[in-house]
Amino acid sequence: MQRVENEIARLISECDYDEVTRLFEMLSGGKRLRAKLILKIAPEHEKAPLLAAIVELIHAASLLHDDVIDEALTRRGVPSVNATDGSKTAVMLGDILYSKAFTELVSFDEEIARAIASSVTALSKGEMMDVKMAEEFNSDEAKYLDMLYLKTATLIEAAAIASALLVGKDAHTYGIYGKNLGLSFQIIDDILDITSDATTLGKPAMNDFVEGKCTLPYIYLYDVLADSDKERLINAHAKTIDKSEELWIKEEMTKHKCVEKSFKLAQELSNEAMNAVKDDTALVEILQTMIKRSY
Repeated sequence: MQRVENEIARLISECDYDEVTRLFEMLSGGKRLRAKLILKIAPEHEKAPLLAAIVELIHAASLLHDDVIDEALTRRGVPSVNATDGSKTAVMLGDILYSKAFTELVSFDEEIARAIASSVTALSKGEMMDVKMAEEFNSDEAKYLDMLYLKTATLIEAAAIASALLVGKDAHTYGIYGKNLGLSFQIIDDILDITSDATTLGKPAMNDFVEGKCTLPYIYLYDVLADSDKERLINAHAKTIDKSEELWIKEEMTKHKCVEKSFKLAQELSNEAMNAVKDDTALVEILQTMIKRSY
C-alpha cells in the first residue's frame, strides 16, 4: 500500500500545480478498498501499484463530483473541497484527477485500459440515474440496485477484472467477485447511514433520505406500510425531518425488520462473491471484514 501511496503522490506531483497538491492533500484517503483489491489479486506484478493508484484517483474524482451534486459539506469526517474552496474548484479538481488517471491508463494493455475506462462511463451514468431518481420517492428495488451497480460496483468490478488480466487470472470470475463486493459494500453503507450516529459516519445520520435517496431499507419499509403511512413516508422524503419523524421511521423499520432484510441481501451477494474465489483466502477475508461492519 505504501507503493500505491507513493504512486498517487507522484501522479499528483506531475500535475505540476501547487493548488492541486494542496487540495488533494485535504482529501481523506478512505479505506482504499479498490487499491487493496488490486494488490490482493496481483500482488507480485510491478505495475499493480500504478493500476491501484489510477483507480484511486478515479474514485477520488467521482467523490469530488458527487459532493458537488449532493451539496455535501463533509466527506469522511472532514470538510469537503466544495465546502472549503467552492464547487467550481471541486469540479475542476475532479476533472484533473480523471484526466491524469486516463493519461496513465494508456500505458496498460488495451483490454485492461478498456475495462477501467468503460467503468467510468457506467459510473457517471449511475450518478446521473441517482440524481434523477432523487426527484421523487423510488419504491422500485430493481431500479435502485441497477443504479447502485453502475454508480458504485462497476469501478470495483473493473478493478478486479483489470488486475486479473494483469496476471493472467480468470477475469470473469474475479469480475463476479468485484461486482458483488461492490453491491454488498454499498448496501452495508446504506444500512449504516440509518443505524450509525453522525460522529461514526462523518456526516449527518439518515443523510441519504434527506438528500432524496431511497435506499433498500426505505424501499422495504414502503412495501409493508399501510397506505396512510406510505404517504407519511413519501412526505418526509428529500427534506430535513424532525426528531419525531426520524424516530417513527426507525421504529417502523425495526418493527418490520427492514434493516435485517437489507443485510440479508448483502450477505447473499457476499456469499456469491466468496464462492467465486473460495480458494483465495485474502479476497474472502476482505468480504468477511466488510460484511461484519457493525449495524
